Amino acid sequence: MIFRQFFEPVSSTYTYLLGCEYSGNAILIDTVASQTDFYIQQLDELDLDLIYTAETHVHADHITAAAILRERIGSKSIVHRDAGALCADLLVTDGVILQVGEIIIKVLHTPGHTNGCVSYLLDDRVFTGDCLLINGCGRTDFQQGDAKTMYESITQKLFTLPDDTLVYPGHDYKGMTVSTIKQEKALNSRLGNQKSREEFIEIMNNLNLPYPKFINEALPANQSCGQVEADDGQIVQG
Repeated sequence: MIFRQFFEPVSSTYTYLLGCEYSGNAILIDTVASQTDFYIQQLDELDLDLIYTAETHVHADHITAAAILRERIGSKSIVHRDAGALCADLLVTDGVILQVGEIIIKVLHTPGHTNGCVSYLLDDRVFTGDCLLINGCGRTDFQQGDAKTMYESITQKLFTLPDDTLVYPGHDYKGMTVSTIKQEKALNSRLGNQKSREEFIEIMNNLNLPYPKFINEALPANQSCGQVEADDGQIVQG
């Protein structure tokens, strides 16, 4: 498998490229619109054909490149059916299997940050979006967030994966790139070391975080798969 981890510094977003060496097909997880040309360049250099763009959720901090990549190179967009983005080509549910050449990806519904959050599981790694972060987790104070639901998603789904499963988050703000399920179960400051649900909810209810800087632009655009309405009413790509 061809694997690349890309970092967009404005929103501290990780985008993941998975490519099948045999078929030449590829998928991008959690794209950022401003990086579209870079993605296409990488696909060309690796001689890969982008089949899917997959979202872990409807983002509030950046605009997805799903619509513009669909327009430019014909990829299909994927979101969970509860994400509120009916513009997507594929609306998936828990347990759905995605196949990209010989790469098999299982969709895990992991709500809590939003209703439509998913993680994408391969044999040895899981892409957790804003659900499970390295030494943290996504916030639960907007977009239908719910701390109790987040706790269940992480402890009952993600923490039941094998300990050596690699954890690739949707963001990191301290330069870390990868963790493991074992490490997060032991050391995660919000719910590691067997913290109770009540302890976790107390932590999440007292974060007092500011809203994302680009939420007013990002949410409506991402509910349209990255399409942005210009001042003259014309639809443009993010």
